[in-house]
Amino acid sequence: MTGRRPAGGVRSLGASLLDDVLAETLDPAYAQAAAARDARGEPPRRRRGRVLIALTMAVAGLLAAVTYDQAADRAQGRQEIRAALVRDIQQASSVSDELVDQLAEFRTEVSRTSDELLDATVVGQRARDALARAEQGTAAVAVTGPGLLVTLANAEAEADDDLVGGGSAVVDPLGRVQDGDLQRVVNALWAAGAEAISINGQRLGPTSAIRFAGEAVLVNFRPVTDPYEISAVGDPDELANAFLLNPQVQALAEDSLNFGLRFDFAKEDELSLPAASPPELRSAEPVGPRAATGADPTPGG
Repeated sequence: MTGRRPAGGVRSLGASLLDDVLAETLDPAYAQAAAARDARGEPPRRRRGRVLIALTMAVAGLLAAVTYDQAADRAQGRQEIRAALVRDIQQASSVSDELVDQLAEFRTEVSRTSDELLDATVVGQRARDALARAEQGTAAVAVTGPGLLVTLANAEAEADDDLVGGGSAVVDPLGRVQDGDLQRVVNALWAAGAEAISINGQRLGPTSAIRFAGEAVLVNFRPVTDPYEISAVGDPDELANAFLLNPQVQALAEDSLNFGLRFDFAKEDELSLPAASPPELRSAEPVGPRAATGADPTPGG
């Protein structure tokens, strides 16, 4: 005796359970509940779910429409504000251009009138000559003539070693032209005998300043960009010889070789330098005729 049941009894029990599962796929309680709901006329759950989904979609669509309208109104409002600002800037620029033109006309008229009055007398002619020398010294008049053109430029940017190609051009801070470099060139040109100097069209005068602010170089408090062209009016040969012998220029040339800066110069037959901005008049007082002629106004002078 092994104590095992016959295999046929196990197969018959398994077959009956499988038949029951296949025959009754729905629990009898669920079937009874569905039949009672149909008898009462209640809608099935699927129908109610569809209604809820439809209502939810309608509310979502309404909210989306309201949000879109509001966004469109804000976008239109921003465009209107931007258009108004553009109009204001254009009007202000137009007014500024008109004022600049009027100022130029007034200066021309004042200069012509003063020349006529000063030419009428000998004292006036002497005063006119003194005024012309003062204007040249203060860079108040434009200058044209031969000279030296010095060019300073930043070192060429080097791309990152990015195999994908997403690298950006990087410039070493030491490969940028600094305000001190421009100051060395300008001082060397003055020492070499330059009569007038400008940097990228900005005329230098007695009160001019060359400063570094952030990433920009300021000349007369106005930004100038790379490359920097320094124009100096004077005898080209004398300027070039004295300029190259200046120790500051030699040091700058060595720095240019070490850090990849561009530093070269060329003799020019004609350079045109604009007049500097007129200095602000803070105070004035009348002078006597003896002071106007340059004589000592004190007794016995």
